[in-house]
Amino acid sequence: MRAVVQRVTSAAVAVGTEEVGRIGPGLCVLVGVTHEDDAEAARALARRLWHLRIFEDDAGRMQRSAAELDRALLVVSQFTLYADTRRGRRPSFTAAAPPEVAEPLVGALVGELETLGATVRTGRFGADMAVTLTNDGPVTVVLEV
Repeated sequence: MRAVVQRVTSAAVAVGTEEVGRIGPGLCVLVGVTHEDDAEAARALARRLWHLRIFEDDAGRMQRSAAELDRALLVVSQFTLYADTRRGRRPSFTAAAPPEVAEPLVGALVGELETLGATVRTGRFGADMAVTLTNDGPVTVVLEV
């Protein structure tokens, strides 16, 4: 699993005119699933996300996690994170897991985050979504498990 993680002051996701998820300060997480991923990868990514120390402490150093600060996460499935752009002008998405594999694993990730104590909002799997956010810092990292 691969995640692009952005520290945000706020983030929201909409499907058409319907807002389906919104958070204040926290993490906006775009998640991609590949063929080799399984439930253990989802659990491992959830633990890494919840405990990733990318929030500032009182001294301005990135020493605090979403878990420590009780910050929310907006999790949005993003199959395009596994795009192969090495050749040609059109990306190939063959490394992305098919929806019947990816959807339950994104669900497992969200479930594990909630088990760990996180407040989680999500997009809608497979929908054409509009994600808006205000990146804080800006801080953006890529995680892979």
